[in-house]
Amino acid sequence: MSNNRNRLNRRSLLATSAVALTATRTGRSADDGNKTKQDARKSLTAKQLCPHPFLTPADDFYNVSRGNPKPYTLEGEALEQARLTKDTWRLEVTADPFTEDGVVKEPASAQQEFKLEDNSSITLDHLMELGKKHSVKFIKAMQCLNVPAPLGQGLWEGVPLSVVLRECGKLSNVRRIYFWGFHNNDPKQIFQSSVSYTQAMETPPGDLPVFLAYRLNGAPLPLERGGPVRMVIPWAHGFKSIKWLHHIFLTNDYRINDTYALNNNDPESYLKTAAYLDDGPKEYKFGEPVILTGQAISGRSGLQRVEYWVRRLEEGARRIEDDSEELLAAPWKPCEIVPAPDWSTVLPSGVLPKDVLGFDSETGEPSSWPLRYGMVSYNAVLRDLPPGRYELRARTVDKNGFAQPEPRSIQKSGRNAIQMRRITVTD
Repeated sequence: MSNNRNRLNRRSLLATSAVALTATRTGRSADDGNKTKQDARKSLTAKQLCPHPFLTPADDFYNVSRGNPKPYTLEGEALEQARLTKDTWRLEVTADPFTEDGVVKEPASAQQEFKLEDNSSITLDHLMELGKKHSVKFIKAMQCLNVPAPLGQGLWEGVPLSVVLRECGKLSNVRRIYFWGFHNNDPKQIFQSSVSYTQAMETPPGDLPVFLAYRLNGAPLPLERGGPVRMVIPWAHGFKSIKWLHHIFLTNDYRINDTYALNNNDPESYLKTAAYLDDGPKEYKFGEPVILTGQAISGRSGLQRVEYWVRRLEEGARRIEDDSEELLAAPWKPCEIVPAPDWSTVLPSGVLPKDVLGFDSETGEPSSWPLRYGMVSYNAVLRDLPPGRYELRARTVDKNGFAQPEPRSIQKSGRNAIQMRRITVTD
């Protein structure tokens, strides 16, 4: 993981301090209940309780990229030829002529296709012109299906896919929309994902649309984060949010063949509600506060609470699985979820909360907390643990009452195993 990930710029530090200080002033104790929260936390700093900025600086996202060479390493003429600069970026939108007896009766068609060969492909200027009327902004956590840690959280801005597809005029026999990015002109390196026609074209009130992103945290989307333009699928793991977007492909072939599906992954996996535990010291002196911190993603079924469990390791103690009777019957206790921050210290200059999807358009208050498909920090402060060896665990409980890793415990639909730290308390 990048060493840059924990760096805080001045704005991020202000935001971190604001939410953590709020956390010290409200709520109940997260320890044994015999001390008040202020007693347990009064000597702790804001950064100790909340070491993460709410929005991850673009340079600090954990990087998961494909390609040889990686597209973001290209420079100069190679970058221009790859159509990955502001001036050279082009997007093709084409229809699939494929048919197959008994499977695909009629080919997909579009009244207007956008192609490189006839110089009709969509430019960045064209896309941003659409954004003047149709742009959307929302806060989303990025999480790789096969990486057991969040990649980061940003304010993404762009144009809904439905708006771009309406530029094509009348569509016929389209059941699925594929999209892929630059792949070094090597078919073996192609990485593609897809959504259904319904997912692309209809967004229920209160939900978040599939869209083409060109800004992150108020600035142009950096090359390393998939710029100039990437697809963003709000509810999905990162493999759906294709970087370095080059091509949208309309097909009547309903069979899903996303690149990730071909590698034994669930191509329709929604983000999972899950807690991720920060690293910390391995040894404490008796009486020293043990601070447990981490981040939790609010997935498809939302986030009701984060819990922790302290397991004392007696001689001969064995490793336990997430579905063990000991773990399921353990005395889990609630963590403190860090409250919503002062948005004026978090959002980019000129961006108001009421302009962000997921917030009330009049009051500017979040429609839910934590934000749906967003990420939030949590903490617990443990005092007076007797000398000994311990395991510290944290898990989420979603709004349906399922405790992590349920209800989807198969890890190929998203890594959400319960994480654990081992510590020793000395005399």
